Amino acid sequence: MTQERKPATIWYSRGSIPTPLGLSAQLGLYDKEFAADGITIKSLQDSDNPAELASHFEHNLPDSFRLGGAVQPIWARAKGRDTRVIGISWIDEYQVILALPESGIVTPRDLKGRRLGLPKQPANADGVDVNRAEALRGLLVALETAGLGHPDAEWIDVAARVNAVAEPDSDIRRGAPHRYTALVHALVRGEVDAIYVKDVRGAEVAHLLDARVVLNLGFHPDRWVRVNNCTPRPLTVNALTLRQHPDLVRRFLGSIASVDAWARRNPGQALSHIARETSWSESWVRFAYGDRLHEKLGVNLADDALTALEQFKRYLLQWQFIQRDFDLAGWIDATPLRSLGLA
Repeated sequence: MTQERKPATIWYSRGSIPTPLGLSAQLGLYDKEFAADGITIKSLQDSDNPAELASHFEHNLPDSFRLGGAVQPIWARAKGRDTRVIGISWIDEYQVILALPESGIVTPRDLKGRRLGLPKQPANADGVDVNRAEALRGLLVALETAGLGHPDAEWIDVAARVNAVAEPDSDIRRGAPHRYTALVHALVRGEVDAIYVKDVRGAEVAHLLDARVVLNLGFHPDRWVRVNNCTPRPLTVNALTLRQHPDLVRRFLGSIASVDAWARRNPGQALSHIARETSWSESWVRFAYGDRLHEKLGVNLADDALTALEQFKRYLLQWQFIQRDFDLAGWIDATPLRSLGLA
């Protein structure tokens, strides 16, 4: 098959979470792999162009790869964006339901009849409400573990806060509020009784409030309880890029896949790189992702990961975060992984 002229730029994007895609970038693997091709490798996270940054949600840039939470790529695909999933990363993380000690909420059964906080993005915001999608999923699952359902609780919308005082941009903070600011204010004021939080930011909140963990979803023994926005995380690429430049896709994926063996050999360095990438301390990363994070940095298309992705897609459709269903099998392309001997 004759390939089209090579692209001038390959874009990549990742969430503010540990990913083998981001770790591969830190190790310089993309630059090394494509140096002789004259292709520029660009991170979306380094851009200050709103049109480019929107691709993390819309996947609208050509020749781009994305590895992060599942809500945005599922939403974009449901809208008709022509992408393919070429791998899945599954890294269990801190996901909990929190309540204040004085609330009397000790177990998920105690959530019955209580006010559960749901974040809500501003009405004029673009795109899918990711925070709401993952919070609703976590709270619903918590209720289900106690034999309860959506009608058994009171649901309180908590509007996102806007900074009252402008703060200078920095590598760690770009003028944006902490993602849980509004929920924490509502919890402390007694406007809601329980909230869902995740990752290091959620762990910090639990520690700061000395809150009670009503249910630990993130490390629950039942894998399906752990399914949410970031478990699993699909790795997507433009379908056109995959058709026109299959070898480039294979090589880029190979750089990502190679992180798995490197991290297993170098757990300390892997932790340091992840802490640098996420701007979180090593101790918090270890707490939120566990002591074996270095063994979780592979990508695959395992049956259980695909089943979890289908389950999460159905959830998003049921609760109208996406308006149209699509065939998951048609979204998956195992060819690049197979070419690397990994599928």
